[in-house]
Amino acid sequence: MIVKPMEDFSKYNGEGTTLRKAQLRMLDILIEVDKICKKHNIQYWLDFGTLLGAIRHGGFIPWDDDLDIAVYRKDYKRLCNILKAELPEHFVFQDETTEKKYCLKFAKVRDKNSYFEDSDSMPQFKEQGIFIDIFSIEKFGNIRIKRFIDFFYGRSFRRIKHFKVKSKTEILIAFMMWPFACLLVVFGRCVSFFISNDIYSYSYGIPFYSKCIKRDISPCQSINFEGIPFSAPTNYDSYLRFHYGDYMKIPPEEKRAIHSKRIEFKNTEL
Repeated sequence: MIVKPMEDFSKYNGEGTTLRKAQLRMLDILIEVDKICKKHNIQYWLDFGTLLGAIRHGGFIPWDDDLDIAVYRKDYKRLCNILKAELPEHFVFQDETTEKKYCLKFAKVRDKNSYFEDSDSMPQFKEQGIFIDIFSIEKFGNIRIKRFIDFFYGRSFRRIKHFKVKSKTEILIAFMMWPFACLLVVFGRCVSFFISNDIYSYSYGIPFYSKCIKRDISPCQSINFEGIPFSAPTNYDSYLRFHYGDYMKIPPEEKRAIHSKRIEFKNTEL
């Protein structure tokens, strides 16, 4: 189901605009990741605003400047290792194992021939190109427990990576808290293992707390995004309502967030 626009959205991403060029570069990355996932039988799905855009607009939300996919935690590490080995040379995989100061608990695949700066850009990152995000989700017994654990785990991790620290004392405290935070994660996963519900959310260290039900995700179905079939949750309606409520409603202009501050292309021939 695609809503017929009541206004002209081309002012955001009309043909030839910088944002549209960036969206198409993200689409190129997604096409490659999709090929790799299919080759290795890894289930992924369009997530967040990318899934919303696919359902509401048939592609990118006109003002959106990122692209998100998700996988189950059991597949996440394997996918990361495969992407490191099999991405074409003009793309690069990025996570905490590839860059010492990478302070996020999810991965990115970036385009080497571009530059993307947004309000949350991390100047310490080596790779700064246009990207897609790859999130992992896992079973949770209780989202409140995840919030509690993330307070220690996510904060400690980010400060160890020198993200928004005001003093060396903060880094020292983070190092001291880190073993305790890791034990909390083990505890949280043990509790989740013995709870019989089917509630999933984003893995520890990812500060998003929207929940979903596994049966709404799997088995995934194919939906069109920018005219190309990609994997999506089987019950996308329920999945999106967990995230956004009335997701088919177009937000007012003042709530249409464009995160990018500067986008540049080194080689537009790719």
